[in-house]
Amino acid sequence: MMVESNDAPGWENAILEGGPADGLRMRVTDRPGVLQVTYPCPVDSSPDEAEGKKGAHGVQVEALYVYRRDLRVRSEPLKYGYDRASP
Repeated sequence: MMVESNDAPGWENAILEGGPADGLRMRVTDRPGVLQVTYPCPVDSSPDEAEGKKGAHGVQVEALYVYRRDLRVRSEPLKYGYDRASP
């Protein structure tokens, strides 16, 4: 399987502004309108464990943050602003 390099044509530099990932830099392709950032949240117990049952192994919880592309920015780095109202 061939993996495209970050230096390959079509990749553009982008930066996130505001929110929990403020200042994060990355490369994107095709100028997506929306990016989502997730942070893992520690799970203390599952619903089954709370009821004394074994099960629900592998449950994961992630906080979700949405960033929208600033359409006024037409050159690198593309800018994505934190959307407080999403999701």
